[in-house]
Amino acid sequence: MDILLLIGGLLLILIGANCLTDGAASVAKRFRIPSIVIGLTIVAFGTSAPELTVSVSSALKGSADIAVGNVVGSNIFNTLMIVGCTALFAPIVITRNTLRKEIPLCILSSIVLLICANDVFLNKASSNILSISDGLILLCFFTIFLGYTFAIASPTNNTQPEEEIKSLPMWKSVLFILGGLAGLIFGGQWFVEGASNIARHLGVSESVIGLTLVAGGTSLPELATSIVAALKKNPEIAIGNVIGSNLFNIFFVLGCSASITPLRLTGINNFDLFTLVGSGILLWFFGLFFAKRTITRIEGSILVLCYIAYTTYLIYQI
Repeated sequence: MDILLLIGGLLLILIGANCLTDGAASVAKRFRIPSIVIGLTIVAFGTSAPELTVSVSSALKGSADIAVGNVVGSNIFNTLMIVGCTALFAPIVITRNTLRKEIPLCILSSIVLLICANDVFLNKASSNILSISDGLILLCFFTIFLGYTFAIASPTNNTQPEEEIKSLPMWKSVLFILGGLAGLIFGGQWFVEGASNIARHLGVSESVIGLTLVAGGTSLPELATSIVAALKKNPEIAIGNVIGSNLFNIFFVLGCSASITPLRLTGINNFDLFTLVGSGILLWFFGLFFAKRTITRIEGSILVLCYIAYTTYLIYQI
């Protein structure tokens, strides 16, 4: 039953995110909002909706380790597993701009989270808590990131072809938006309930479930998008996909979750957070010093093996 809740919840989240994105994009197009704005806001929200829904639902249910573990685990999965698997299908060329700006920004976001989540070490507190003020700090970083994204994606800088946005009748757009929201809300509740029950039945901590099962499940859209892009000979999409998702997850998803209610960390520790920071540094290192800014199959294999080693360690610690 819990497995059915988990799978059914994830399916509802994915379908709901797709419906909400299509409906909102159609309404935005009807009101002549530029496609670039739609892509950077509504579509970006749609791809990270699973992480947002699960983390906020977990925070409201008092499952802080699932809320934070989902984001930390998703970002580790994105950097090591998604980039690694994509590189196994086709080598990934990293642009100079990505190496100089986007990947360092991704590493910075992980360091900011590491600092915010280390109250015991930095402030001699009794426990590590992502407080409401920490959440607001993360949301401030998100607004800066959004402004930077709009700046580099302005029509003068943007040479990429725009994606076709479906035009739907207004009644259908509203139906898609309401149905999508319902799917996200109920799907999030089912998914978190299923994950929590599985953790209890197996005697596994919610943090391990959040870092592995939940994180992998919510990262499926990014994994599918990246592998399809590699098969279509566009593997570079994977890097942008991963960096955008990682920044959105830390700054917006955790920012929203912590702003709603403080998140007390009991199972998420510095090993997980340093793994998060280290995975970004490893990707940056490969891009800077190996094979002319290209993630080859060899580097891809190393990234995948690092993820397997990390999950093996988590399972061994149970």
